[in-house]
Amino acid sequence: MTSPYQNPDLHSHSVVSDGTLTPEALAARARANGVDLWALTDHDEVGGQHRAAAAARAQGMAYLCGTEISVSFAGETVHIVGLGFDPDDAALVQGLATTRGGREQRAREMATQLAAHGIEGAFEGALRYVGNPDLISRTHFARFLVEAGVCRDTPEVFRKYLTEGKPGYVPHRWAALGDAVRWIVGAGGVAVIAHPARYRLTANEEYALFSEFRAHGGQAVEVVTGSHTSAEYARYARMAQEFGLAASRGSDFHSPEESSYDLGCLPRQPAGLASVWDLLEARIQHPA
Repeated sequence: MTSPYQNPDLHSHSVVSDGTLTPEALAARARANGVDLWALTDHDEVGGQHRAAAAARAQGMAYLCGTEISVSFAGETVHIVGLGFDPDDAALVQGLATTRGGREQRAREMATQLAAHGIEGAFEGALRYVGNPDLISRTHFARFLVEAGVCRDTPEVFRKYLTEGKPGYVPHRWAALGDAVRWIVGAGGVAVIAHPARYRLTANEEYALFSEFRAHGGQAVEVVTGSHTSAEYARYARMAQEFGLAASRGSDFHSPEESSYDLGCLPRQPAGLASVWDLLEARIQHPA
């Protein structure tokens, strides 16, 4: 059966986490770029979901509730996107609140490290970019360091300061993989491995991630996403088929100035893959 959706974009971020646009502005941008099925997937947060759904309806777009949960796996931070769930599910809301806990303390430790390297006021500077203080993150620090003239752009900030082994990097213990998948599935949604090519996992660790994810009830993986190359589209299309996972597609859009791909501007999915939006047809919110 041919999918009714020609340009889904199921991964994006608003000011509710670390994006720079409101849910309403994102919905308008998505529609202007031809998106016909959209999801807002703020980090560890569902506070923007009702606004996003209403904005999508106002734009005449179909909508799926979403979030992106931070998970610790094999010493790496891995992201699991949830789609099509009930955003008011108590267990999911509590799980996300627990995952967000500790971000402020981590941010203060990051600022202390940066101050030791001559960069003062980083915590207060990062806060100026935060729409939700519970979700202060490395991205907010990166924007401050660019504004302060320490680096030319956010990629340079991450290379020099905010990755493992660099001043300003402080690890955080996130949710367990099984917990994140169970929160999503328990709330009626589908769990998706986000942008798998980004993780510094060995081949064996990546195989373990996919295997454990599937065993916990995960059903999909992002194949076409803003941080994948065309070769990686093909690689993760094969992985999706090997593990019996549906394919998802999303730009991971954060900001007009920072994101590799704009909303709705990704290439098509490789042929022959099951699509996550087909699994979730009953959960898609359609415009009136």
